Amino acid sequence: MLAYRFCIAPMMDWTDRHCRVFHRLMTRRARLYTEMLTTGAIIHGDRQRLLGFDASEHPVALQLGGSDPRDLATAAEIGEDFGYDEINLNVGCPSDRVKDGRFGACLMAEPLLVAEGVHAMKRAVNIPVTVKCRIGIDDQDPEIALDVLARNVVAAGSDALIVHARKAWLNGLSPKENRDIPPLDYDRVYRLKASSPNVPIIINGGIASIDEAKQHLDHVDGVMLGRAAYQDPWRLLTVDSELFGERSPRAAMKDVFEAMLPYIERELAHGVRLHSITRHFVGAFHGVPGARAFRRHLAENGVKPTAGIEVLRQAIALVERRAATPIAA
Repeated sequence: MLAYRFCIAPMMDWTDRHCRVFHRLMTRRARLYTEMLTTGAIIHGDRQRLLGFDASEHPVALQLGGSDPRDLATAAEIGEDFGYDEINLNVGCPSDRVKDGRFGACLMAEPLLVAEGVHAMKRAVNIPVTVKCRIGIDDQDPEIALDVLARNVVAAGSDALIVHARKAWLNGLSPKENRDIPPLDYDRVYRLKASSPNVPIIINGGIASIDEAKQHLDHVDGVMLGRAAYQDPWRLLTVDSELFGERSPRAAMKDVFEAMLPYIERELAHGVRLHSITRHFVGAFHGVPGARAFRRHLAENGVKPTAGIEVLRQAIALVERRAATPIAA
């Protein structure tokens, strides 16, 4: 179950391929996840643009949004052919667009349909199939709703269950409010693990540090960080040492950027705009002298159509040498 010990959450508009390469340079062991991609987009859209990723990202999982078992199986097969290490089904996103499309958190109310989808994907691929869900939605009793969903998807072959430890209120709260307002109930996820000792259970939601992650690992098999990993990526520098007892791939953020430069140069040569990559670096030097100047320089210059690698080099040079020492999470 070490494969799921530490994961970085799928986040719309955030965990694109550039972000994932950046994160991978800080931790060899984290399991990375794509943004949610709908089955329709994968089946009918530009697959290379949507699904292409850098070989350095492994292990990396493709998160799907959808509910039709045949479409899920087709999209999962396409994902496996592209080289993904896992297919994850989104049963947790609370946005209206997702609800209208009959996927995401609203599927908590249709556990049998979710199980059908899992079964269809398991038959179609040879890589792990997992489910990411909430503890319930709206007026559901989490004690019942989560157990019913878990029981059905595990019976259908789900290899792991990632649980965001909040309800999603589809009636009355916006997607943004759903990330903060419903109270966290970590104990509910712990109870699920206690009743499912042979199923990898990964906990998600509101985990703000590697120290907090360690505490959760006393009760579940894995932790998934979302906003804490994205907004303060320096936290990832200690993941391998703190959670896996292994040497971290890089000691400091400046080392990460040095390793990132060849990737950025390749992407720029293929027509990618610098800002598409550097937008993920905003929190890189959080709390370090020079961090504000770093952010300002990227904000003012990285968005220019002609911006090149020198803009990032200049921004890094604004950070004081003290940033070269490791930052503890």
